[in-house]
Amino acid sequence: MAGVLIGLALLAFWLFSLFDVVTTPEDEVRNVPKALWVLIVVLIPLLGGLVWMARGRPRAPRAPWPVPPGPGMPKGPDDDPDFLRDLERRMRGDDMS
Repeated sequence: MAGVLIGLALLAFWLFSLFDVVTTPEDEVRNVPKALWVLIVVLIPLLGGLVWMARGRPRAPRAPWPVPPGPGMPKGPDDDPDFLRDLERRMRGDDMS
């Protein structure tokens, strides 16, 4: 029974990989031409699918870097004059709360 489940899982992975190669646009395929990827996945089912997933699939779009604070904005609490003033007041014991 376990062998049948493993076989079905491998078949599903192979079909997914093959479908993924076929439906990926030609200009988004990486490293080798799309036709060669199809041959690799068909002729070497498990290893070909793994290599496709690692080296052939298009890369996911990345989010842009976070925008740094502007010149008038404090970069951290220790750069904020109001925070430093309040901290100094609390350290002297002038805190009313």
